Amino acid sequence: MSIEKPTDYRKYLDPEILSKVASMDLRARLVVEGFITGLHKSPYHGFSVEFAEHRQYMPGDDIKHVDWKVYGKTDRFYVKQFEEETNLKAHILLDSSASMGYTSGNITKLQYASYLAGALSYLMMRQRDAVGLVTFDEKIRKYLPPRSITTYLNQILLHLEKAKPEAGTETASALHQMAERIQRRGLIILLSDLLDEPEKIIAGLKHFRHKKHEVIVFQILDPLELTFEFENDAVFKDMESGEEMNTQPWHIRSDYQAAVKAFTDHYKTLCRQHQIEYVLLNTKDTYDRALAEYLLKRKNVGG
Repeated sequence: MSIEKPTDYRKYLDPEILSKVASMDLRARLVVEGFITGLHKSPYHGFSVEFAEHRQYMPGDDIKHVDWKVYGKTDRFYVKQFEEETNLKAHILLDSSASMGYTSGNITKLQYASYLAGALSYLMMRQRDAVGLVTFDEKIRKYLPPRSITTYLNQILLHLEKAKPEAGTETASALHQMAERIQRRGLIILLSDLLDEPEKIIAGLKHFRHKKHEVIVFQILDPLELTFEFENDAVFKDMESGEEMNTQPWHIRSDYQAAVKAFTDHYKTLCRQHQIEYVLLNTKDTYDRALAEYLLKRKNVGG
């Protein structure tokens, strides 16, 4: 008799493996399961991931919601926490501009960001937090306001599945519009390659900070955008303007790498100055780091 080995969900933290999974809802669940499975075997083993099903009874709570089975075991009163109860409102802002469609391999920046957005949404829902989604390029394409009802997750994942890189970038404009639109203080998560003027984007993020929101930025780049390890002479085409340039990559590689490092370091410095969490990712990075960074920020925000 053969004994079937249990599935090691940690393999789904690899974006290449995850991309072979058929649907966005399954991808989101597998990433979160892999993350939780691997917590005690990773650098993030100090995390405690608790998903609230109950909370302590408070004066004024309806007694019919008391969980008497829990009372029998603990001699304390707890009430069942329903899906409409929420600790935090979070908005995920997803850049779906044309530059996010670039890939040097099998996963575009937009696909990577969409899978991460799906996993974050799934994780927040399990924590009874409310999550919403904004997709934008030259303008805001879709706005789903935060809700904590489990069935709402399907709408978010459906729109993530449909997201396509189509137009130019006006990140700063989208940030300012959403900062004015979002009234209740919460958590803002930006997923973008940030290939725009840093000062303008930071001004948009500062608008959220002025409104007392907590902000975390995931800058997502393709590995070759960081290393420029192209082997042959090439023609590079701007995915938004269509402008082309002939070059010998080996000839400008070191200058390019220095420029990109200065570019990302500049973002890091500006974010730090304004108490904005900044995380640089590339599309080969496993998803555990991003989820761990979210949990750190979530812990600081509080419920």
